[in-house]
Order: sequence, then structure tokens, then C-alpha cells
Amino acid sequence: MALKKLKPMTPGQRGVVLVARDDLHKGKPHKPLTEGMRKTGGRNNTGHVTSINKSGGHKRRYRLIDFRRVKQDVIATVDRLEYDPNRTAFIALVTYADGEKSYILAPQKLAAGDKIVASEKTDVKPGNAMLLKNMPIGTIIYNVEMKPGKGGQLARSAGCYAQLVGKDRGYVQIKLNSGELRLISGECMASIGAVSNPDQRNVKLGKAGRNRWMGVKPHTRGVVKNPVDHPHGGGEGRTSGGRHPVTPWGKITRGLKTRKNKLTTKFILRNRHQAKKK
Repeated sequence: MALKKLKPMTPGQRGVVLVARDDLHKGKPHKPLTEGMRKTGGRNNTGHVTSINKSGGHKRRYRLIDFRRVKQDVIATVDRLEYDPNRTAFIALVTYADGEKSYILAPQKLAAGDKIVASEKTDVKPGNAMLLKNMPIGTIIYNVEMKPGKGGQLARSAGCYAQLVGKDRGYVQIKLNSGELRLISGECMASIGAVSNPDQRNVKLGKAGRNRWMGVKPHTRGVVKNPVDHPHGGGEGRTSGGRHPVTPWGKITRGLKTRKNKLTTKFILRNRHQAKKK
């Protein structure tokens, strides 16, 4: 997909850069594979705001994506590629040989009419899914499971991919986009290729209203608030806070480690911070 710029008929169109979606399906999604979504406005079940700067947004339906690729050893034909308002990647509607339809994350270089299959071992071809232990070293993958049968959790957003760089005693070594190197069970599944829509990183919204369509409200800086509303607030004249950046509730926002699951730390051979230092 290419990028497109609009003719500046209005100030909001002057700087906008969007992904051209001319090759995608123009109509509505396959309704049996969708369900309604309710807006929360950032509020919990008691009505209190628990997620700030979140409200409104365009009405949309959720597309049920098959992250697990549950249909094994059945050839599927790609009917069409579609835009999904709930994610940055494109999705593909596929029809299996027995007539069942499903949505999957579309990889790059996948087109309508292509044949794909999920199996324990199959061809290394974009869209196919197989066990990690049966993939050759160096394979580019996406939608990677972290636990067998749980469904893909890694490398799912637009343009993302991981690479299988080694195998060792029932585990495989996966290198992620962040530079992290980690061990994953060879019994987990992953799809071949890189996620579609790599040009998403170059999109420029052009106006604040386009952010509001996505449900994002304007953000008020802490330093312009009163002391009762934010730890950075108050002071005579313009101030820069006078302390390390914190949340409205006083928790440090930069440099504080938030990882809690120490049991799985042994599977991380090199974390993303170590990768950046090299």
C-alpha cells in the first residue's frame, strides 16, 4: 500500500498523510464474524473515570480474528483484504475447503485468491502457520504464540515481525522488533511473513479531530493544573514541575520498572534495554 496526500482544500488537509486503501474491500465486513462494541468513555462499572483522556470515537464493530489458527490441515482461499478499525494491520477474509469463513491477520504480499494452510509442518509461504520447532532458522514470522494453543500475542501490529534465530532443547530463540531475544516453546505456533500495512508508521493525522474519531481526548499537562489536581501543578508563573515526572497519583512515569512477572524472566535472554546499549 502506498501513502497519499490530500489537496489542501482545508487547513486540516494540508499536512495529512494517509495510507491509500484502494486495493481493500469497499463494502461492509462479514457480519457473522463481527460483534457490537460498547463505548466506555474511560469509565468503569461504577461510572468513575479510570482511563483518562478517553471518550467518544466513531461507532464500530469488532471483527473476530482467528489468532489461534484452529483450522488445521485444511486449505483456505483468501477472499479479500479488509480494513479493520480496531487495529493498525489489515485483515483477510478466508474461506476453507469445507465452506467455513474466518478472519486472520493479513501478512505482506498476501492477495485475494492465494491459498494458505495451518499445519504442524508446511511450506514457508506468507500466510501459512506452523509450529516453531518445524521452521527453518532465519524465518520471518508474526502472530507468535507464547503458550501452546493460547493464540498469537507477539508481532501483531502493522509492519511488525519477529525472526527465528536459533533452536535449543525444545525451545526456539525469537528476536523481536525491539531487539529483545527470548525463548519460546517449540510447540507454539506462528504465521509466516511480516504483518501488513508497514506504511502506518508514516501516517500524519493532520488535525485534532481525526484523533477524536479514534476516541482520544485532548491531554492537559500537569504543570498547568492546580496543586490539588496534579503533583506538578501550582507555582508562581510558568514552572516545569520541579520534580521527576509523575502521574496525577504521584507514581514515577519515566524509568520506573513495571514488570512484575519474575517467573518468566528466565525466558528473556537479552532484554530490549540491553539491545539498545549495543
